[in-house]
Amino acid sequence: MTIHHGVPDPDAQVRQAAAAFARPLAWKSAAQLVTSFGPFLAGCAAMYLVLPISHLLTLALAVPTGALLVRVFIVQHDCGHGSFFASRRANTVVGRLCSLFTFTPYANWSRQHALHHADWNNLDRTGGGSDIYSACLTVREYLAMPPWQRFFYRLPRHPLIANVLLPPVVFLLLYRLPFDTPSGWLRERRSVYLTDAALISVYGALIGLLGWQPVLLVHLPIMVVASIVGVWLFSLQHRFETAHWTAKGEWHFVEAALYGASWFRLPRVLHWLTGNIGFHHVHHLNPRVPNYRLSDAHEAVHAVHPVPPLSLWRGLAATFLTLWDEQRGRLVRFRDAVA
Repeated sequence: MTIHHGVPDPDAQVRQAAAAFARPLAWKSAAQLVTSFGPFLAGCAAMYLVLPISHLLTLALAVPTGALLVRVFIVQHDCGHGSFFASRRANTVVGRLCSLFTFTPYANWSRQHALHHADWNNLDRTGGGSDIYSACLTVREYLAMPPWQRFFYRLPRHPLIANVLLPPVVFLLLYRLPFDTPSGWLRERRSVYLTDAALISVYGALIGLLGWQPVLLVHLPIMVVASIVGVWLFSLQHRFETAHWTAKGEWHFVEAALYGASWFRLPRVLHWLTGNIGFHHVHHLNPRVPNYRLSDAHEAVHAVHPVPPLSLWRGLAATFLTLWDEQRGRLVRFRDAVA
């Protein structure tokens, strides 16, 4: 433990509390593979079975099945952090397997996501590709724009566009090309094309076996639902009414984790479905904590440094928060931006 003039360093205590859980448990990882892929694949099978009976019922089943795909994505997410298995190779193999269902190139997304973990809630953030959800303008910067530029800045950030229309476009189309991947990231760029080739092979085989219409009617709505739910969850992790954003010179790791990443107090079933992503402040304290240990890590961190929880309703109400007001020290809506 770090000591400063005889007094324990509170930041070190918080980080050590989270680090105590930064070790995967092989049996729990294996069990989670079963409880993630099992229900999701069962949902897919159910959709195929009811498709000849009712297209409407098939679409209805896409909602829970798409939500279950979010849990599969959390497994891929953990693999990208090297936290799901102790073995790097096992993480890579499972992460790539997940990508066949999430349509998300494993190596490319993982490295892009690592940039997010380097300086989240940083007002001076410039890295991380074209992610509109991890960047934030100040009111002053926004008001300095000409009206036409403000319009084009606001347009993709409207909740209907950002959280409903864009997510399927991103996962189904934009992830098919390394459009925002630096030219020097050869391995990551290659992973995009290899993922595309694997998707063509897998879903081409399904189409050859079942026909293009059943495959489209089952997997397209699943991806639409999963992308909307997943992106909405991601957007809430750092945009809520008490979130704290700072300029680079004032950015501090532990403070950014505790006050710039959310802790959502959710019903147990939602914590299960989302892989405990509601304990996002702990995830940022130590990304090597596997999702199934985040709850226990949270209890340890909370004992050292408690932070107030957020309710799901408060998360829903935060959808419109888009600008950082430096004078008021909080996120505000576009319409609240005043000179």
